[in-house]
Amino acid sequence: MGSTRLLLYAARRILLIVPVLLVALFLTFALTRIVPGNPVDRVAGPYISLERRAELKHIAYLDRPFYEQFALYLRDLSQGKMGTSYTTAQDVSKDLRQRFPATFELVTYAMLFAVAVALPLGISAAIKKDSWIDSIARAVSVLGVSMPIFWLGLMLLYVFFYFLGWLPGPVGRTGSAIRFAEPITGFLTIDALLKGDFDLFLKAVQALILPCFTLGFVAMAPIARMTRAVMAEALQSDYVRTARSLGLPFRVVVLRHALKNALIPILTITAAVYGYALGGEVLVEIIFAWPGLGQYSYNALLSSDFPAIQGFVLLVTFVYMVIYLALDIATAALDPRVKY
Repeated sequence: MGSTRLLLYAARRILLIVPVLLVALFLTFALTRIVPGNPVDRVAGPYISLERRAELKHIAYLDRPFYEQFALYLRDLSQGKMGTSYTTAQDVSKDLRQRFPATFELVTYAMLFAVAVALPLGISAAIKKDSWIDSIARAVSVLGVSMPIFWLGLMLLYVFFYFLGWLPGPVGRTGSAIRFAEPITGFLTIDALLKGDFDLFLKAVQALILPCFTLGFVAMAPIARMTRAVMAEALQSDYVRTARSLGLPFRVVVLRHALKNALIPILTITAAVYGYALGGEVLVEIIFAWPGLGQYSYNALLSSDFPAIQGFVLLVTFVYMVIYLALDIATAALDPRVKY
């Protein structure tokens, strides 16, 4: 019965993706056209004839009322057409397919690093409350929240690339696009292993270290702070005191009882940070010349590239919805008291 309710809830949430995407697309459509300028003027330049300029605007539907432009875009979108990017001169869906794996790989490894550091740090700080471990955890969390991500990335580049020469500079995904012409999973590290190219794997790992640490350090701070707060509360609860009075080992009490009950808010903040990182790590990609969605959206904004901006927003909104759907399902698995 519980699994049936969960499936019905998941189905309703999946159906809700469509109206949410429509609202996000409408807002993006409106905002891009409120801003002065259009992509035709930027691409065509000042020397094109007025007749040719008018023809290009007609092809892009820019000479029509807003509501008609939106309706025509929805018509094309229903046919699987996201438009042609003015900056890359190719289909937006193709651009997104090419660049999403780079962003997904970077953000996923950065979040794995963030969680691997934040969980033990937050748990240790909650167990040793007001000790030197707690002070270190608080200091690291404050640094992660307050330190500008672009400054951290530049400092890491200066120290480990320019000064020490230990790691590669801003070369993107090792600059090996020719050797990586046929991706399998899109993760350069995994595909290199599947192809048996260990030299490429090592280069890919080296290229990931600095951007992953930059993004992961900033993402780790809110997760560590949340972990400390909920674990400190859980360790003071009645069920933990009862478990300890029964003589259970402290490690079992912490991991099986306290942590299990504290996982839901930890997962919630992790999902929020993960979704934000997928759509908001623009500065990291620019600093490290990473060929992902962040750099793509930045160039699209500079060029008033309407189709590229709309496609980026659609993709990021969809990923957000999938992440929170997975979070709700995980919450139901962890806490059977959750009702839908």
